[in-house]
Amino acid sequence: MNENDIRLSFRNRKIVGITIISLIALLHIFGLGRKLNGNLSTLYLSYGSDLIMPFGIYFLLCISQIHITILEKWYVKAALIFGLTTGLEILQFFGIYALGATFDPMDILVYALGVGIAVVVDRFIFDRLIPYWSISDSKH
Repeated sequence: MNENDIRLSFRNRKIVGITIISLIALLHIFGLGRKLNGNLSTLYLSYGSDLIMPFGIYFLLCISQIHITILEKWYVKAALIFGLTTGLEILQFFGIYALGATFDPMDILVYALGVGIAVVVDRFIFDRLIPYWSISDSKH
Protein backbone atom coordinates (compact mmCIF):
# COMPACT_ATOMS: atom_id res chain seq x y z
CA MET A 1 0.00 0.00 0.00
CA ASN A 2 1.21 3.47 -0.75
CA GLU A 3 0.84 6.48 1.52
CA ASN A 4 -2.45 7.57 -0.09
CA ASP A 5 -3.95 4.08 0.40
CA ILE A 6 -2.94 4.15 4.06
CA ARG A 7 -4.55 7.58 4.47
CA LEU A 8 -7.77 6.32 2.85
CA SER A 9 -7.74 3.22 5.04
CA PHE A 10 -7.30 5.34 8.17
CA ARG A 11 -10.16 7.61 7.10
CA ASN A 12 -12.48 4.68 6.43
CA ARG A 13 -11.53 3.01 9.71
CA LYS A 14 -12.22 6.22 11.63
CA ILE A 15 -15.64 6.57 10.01
CA VAL A 16 -16.55 2.94 10.76
CA GLY A 17 -15.16 2.96 14.31
CA ILE A 18 -16.82 6.22 15.30
CA THR A 19 -20.11 5.10 13.73
CA ILE A 20 -20.08 1.81 15.65
CA ILE A 21 -19.22 3.48 18.96
CA SER A 22 -21.90 6.13 18.36
CA LEU A 23 -24.52 3.44 17.73
CA ILE A 24 -23.48 1.62 20.90
CA ALA A 25 -23.71 4.88 22.86
CA LEU A 26 -27.19 5.50 21.45
CA LEU A 27 -28.29 2.01 22.50
CA HIS A 28 -27.17 2.81 26.05
CA ILE A 29 -28.59 6.34 26.09
CA PHE A 30 -32.02 5.28 24.87
CA GLY A 31 -32.04 2.20 27.10
CA LEU A 32 -33.02 -0.47 24.63
CA GLY A 33 -33.31 -3.04 27.42
CA ARG A 34 -36.06 -1.04 29.10
CA LYS A 35 -38.07 -1.01 25.88
CA LEU A 36 -38.02 -4.81 25.53
CA ASN A 37 -40.36 -7.13 27.40
CA GLY A 38 -39.98 -10.29 29.49
CA ASN A 39 -37.08 -12.65 28.94
CA LEU A 40 -35.73 -10.60 26.05
CA SER A 41 -35.38 -7.58 28.33
CA THR A 42 -33.67 -9.65 31.02
CA LEU A 43 -31.30 -11.19 28.48
CA TYR A 44 -30.40 -7.81 26.99
CA LEU A 45 -29.92 -6.14 30.38
CA SER A 46 -27.76 -9.04 31.59
CA TYR A 47 -25.58 -9.55 28.54
CA GLY A 48 -26.18 -6.81 25.95
CA SER A 49 -23.28 -4.61 26.99
CA ASP A 50 -21.05 -7.65 27.45
CA LEU A 51 -21.62 -8.41 23.77
CA ILE A 52 -21.53 -4.97 22.15
CA MET A 53 -18.74 -3.33 24.14
CA PRO A 54 -15.99 -5.76 23.06
CA PHE A 55 -17.36 -5.47 19.52
CA GLY A 56 -17.03 -1.68 19.62
CA ILE A 57 -13.61 -1.70 21.26
CA TYR A 58 -12.35 -4.01 18.52
CA PHE A 59 -13.19 -1.39 15.89
CA LEU A 60 -11.60 1.38 17.94
CA LEU A 61 -8.43 -0.70 17.85
CA CYS A 62 -8.89 -1.04 14.07
CA ILE A 63 -8.49 2.73 13.88
CA SER A 64 -5.33 2.61 15.99
CA GLN A 65 -3.71 -0.28 14.15
CA ILE A 66 -2.45 2.01 11.41
CA HIS A 67 -0.25 3.82 13.95
CA ILE A 68 0.34 0.97 16.42
CA THR A 69 1.71 -1.83 14.28
CA ILE A 70 1.31 -4.56 16.92
CA LEU A 71 -2.46 -4.18 16.46
CA GLU A 72 -2.34 -4.99 12.73
CA LYS A 73 -3.15 -8.66 13.30
CA TRP A 74 -6.79 -9.44 14.08
CA TYR A 75 -5.85 -12.04 16.68
CA VAL A 76 -3.77 -9.52 18.63
CA LYS A 77 -6.74 -7.16 18.88
CA ALA A 78 -9.05 -10.05 19.77
CA ALA A 79 -6.71 -11.43 22.44
CA LEU A 80 -6.14 -8.00 23.96
CA ILE A 81 -9.87 -7.27 24.26
CA PHE A 82 -10.81 -10.75 25.47
CA GLY A 83 -7.94 -10.78 27.97
CA LEU A 84 -8.84 -7.37 29.36
CA THR A 85 -12.57 -8.02 29.67
CA THR A 86 -12.02 -11.48 31.15
CA GLY A 87 -9.45 -10.12 33.60
CA LEU A 88 -11.87 -7.45 34.74
CA GLU A 89 -14.59 -10.09 35.19
CA ILE A 90 -12.23 -12.22 37.28
CA LEU A 91 -11.52 -9.20 39.48
CA GLN A 92 -15.26 -9.16 40.26
CA PHE A 93 -14.93 -12.73 41.54
CA PHE A 94 -12.47 -11.38 44.12
CA GLY A 95 -14.77 -8.52 45.10
CA ILE A 96 -12.99 -5.84 43.08
CA TYR A 97 -15.59 -3.91 41.11
CA ALA A 98 -14.63 -3.54 37.47
CA LEU A 99 -17.19 -3.27 34.65
CA GLY A 100 -19.74 -4.37 37.23
CA ALA A 101 -20.10 -5.76 40.71
CA THR A 102 -21.18 -9.37 40.21
CA PHE A 103 -19.04 -12.16 38.81
CA ASP A 104 -20.86 -14.16 36.13
CA PRO A 105 -18.89 -16.78 34.19
CA MET A 106 -21.43 -16.45 31.36
CA ASP A 107 -20.12 -12.90 30.84
CA ILE A 108 -16.79 -14.37 29.73
CA LEU A 109 -18.54 -16.43 27.06
CA VAL A 110 -20.44 -13.35 25.89
CA TYR A 111 -17.19 -11.33 25.73
CA ALA A 112 -15.73 -14.05 23.49
CA LEU A 113 -18.85 -13.96 21.32
CA GLY A 114 -18.65 -10.16 20.98
CA VAL A 115 -14.99 -10.28 19.97
CA GLY A 116 -15.67 -13.21 17.64
CA ILE A 117 -18.46 -11.37 15.86
CA ALA A 118 -16.18 -8.33 15.49
CA VAL A 119 -13.45 -10.47 13.92
CA VAL A 120 -15.93 -11.98 11.43
CA VAL A 121 -17.29 -8.54 10.54
CA ASP A 122 -13.75 -7.15 10.16
CA ARG A 123 -12.24 -9.96 8.14
CA PHE A 124 -15.15 -11.25 6.08
CA ILE A 125 -17.54 -8.34 5.68
CA PHE A 126 -15.72 -5.01 5.96
CA ASP A 127 -12.65 -6.38 4.20
CA ARG A 128 -14.84 -7.14 1.17
CA LEU A 129 -17.26 -4.21 1.28
CA ILE A 130 -15.22 -1.20 2.41
CA PRO A 131 -12.59 0.14 0.02
CA TYR A 132 -9.08 0.32 1.50
CA TRP A 133 -10.17 -1.56 4.64
CA SER A 134 -7.32 -4.06 4.44
CA ILE A 135 -3.92 -2.67 5.31
CA SER A 136 -2.11 -5.99 5.51
CA ASP A 137 0.13 -5.07 2.59
CA SER A 138 1.23 -1.77 4.12
CA LYS A 139 4.89 -1.22 4.91
CA HIS A 140 5.23 1.53 7.52
